[in-house]
Amino acid sequence: MTNGLRHITVLLDEAVEGLAIRADGCYLDGTFGRGGHSRAILEKLGPQGRLLGFDKDPQAIATGQALAAEDGRFVVVQRSFAELGEEARARGLQGSVQGVLLDLGVSSPQLDDPERGFSFLNDGPLDMRMDPSQGISAAQWIAQTDEAEIARVFKEYGEERFAKRMARAVVQRRAEKPFERTADLAAVLTEANPAWEKGKNPATRAFQGLRIKINSELDDLHRGLEAALESLAVGGRLVVISFHSLEDRIVKQFMRKHAKGEADTLPRDLPIRPAAFEPRMKLLGKPSYASTEELKANPRSRSAVMRIAEKLK
Repeated sequence: MTNGLRHITVLLDEAVEGLAIRADGCYLDGTFGRGGHSRAILEKLGPQGRLLGFDKDPQAIATGQALAAEDGRFVVVQRSFAELGEEARARGLQGSVQGVLLDLGVSSPQLDDPERGFSFLNDGPLDMRMDPSQGISAAQWIAQTDEAEIARVFKEYGEERFAKRMARAVVQRRAEKPFERTADLAAVLTEANPAWEKGKNPATRAFQGLRIKINSELDDLHRGLEAALESLAVGGRLVVISFHSLEDRIVKQFMRKHAKGEADTLPRDLPIRPAAFEPRMKLLGKPSYASTEELKANPRSRSAVMRIAEKLK
C-alpha cells in the first residue's frame, strides 16, 4: 500500500520558472509522478491553457486521473515519455507545445513502498518495474541472464567498479536458490563488494543499474529528448531534472549538440549542407542544483541537476 507514502517534488519552483509558462500555452509533463510539478504548472495556466501528463506507473496514473477529474485543463496518459511524440501527433500538438518537463528517475513513493521492489532498504518482491503489467521483473531478469550481461549492466548502468565480482556472486548463489526478494539480493551484493563507500550502501550502484535496465530508462531518455524537441514550438522550453551522472550526461550532450548544430558532431571532411550548421536550441543559464534549504528538507534532492534549453528552429 502507498497511501501513507509522501513525495516531495524536487526543484519545484525552479523547474516551473524555467518553463516560462504562458497562460494560454500547452505543456507536457513527461513524468507526472504524484503531480507536484503538474499542479504548479496548472496554477500558472489560464482557462485556455492545457497540460498533458505522462507516466508508466499505474499508481501515478490513478493520482493523475483524480487531478484530471478536478481540472478539465489536464489530461494524463499511461505511456512512457519516450512516446510523447506519438501522443503529441495524435492530439494535433506536434510543433506547438510551449514547454516539456522531464523529472527523471523514481519517485519517493516507488522507493519507499517495499512491494514495488525498488529499494534494498526495505525487503520486498524483487520487481522494480515502473509499470508492473509490462516487461519482466528484476527477479526474472536475474534468473535468466548470463554473468557477462549482469556484469555489464552493473558496470555501465550502475557505474559499479566491482561489477564482475558482484555478478559472479549473483550467478553462483542463484544456482542454489533463485532470487525473489530485494533483501536477499542486497545481501549477496553487499558481501561481494570489497570496498564499501562511506555513507553509501554497498548494493546501491548495482541496484541502480538493474533498475535502469529493467525499465529501459536510458533508451527512453534518448527517445524522449528527441521527441520533446520535435513537439516543441519555436521558443518552447525543455526542462530536464536528472539524478545521476548517466542521465545528466545524456541530457547535456543532447542539448549541446543541438545548441552547436549537427555539423559539430560530423567528420570534418564530410560534405555538409549549410542548414547543418544552424543550431536548433540554445542553452539557458547554467545547471541548477537544490538549495541548502531544499537539501535540509529533502536529502534525496542532493543529486538533482536541472538543465534548460529553448527551441530555435
